Amino acid sequence: MHMSTKTWIWIGIFVGSTVGGYLPVLFGQDVFSNWSIFGSFIGGLFGIWAGYKVGNYLI
Repeated sequence: MHMSTKTWIWIGIFVGSTVGGYLPVLFGQDVFSNWSIFGSFIGGLFGIWAGYKVGNYLI
């Protein structure tokens, strides 16, 4: 099964924003804190970048 770059980007967004949003919880913050929202945003951006790189590498 061949997945397109777009699919890899969506996977990256999902995984990155989930991990980035939960990471502040490990340091004692609330799930709905500003740090968690900021971490989710940064994780999503990293996920876009990583998904794009993986998608282009596999094509």
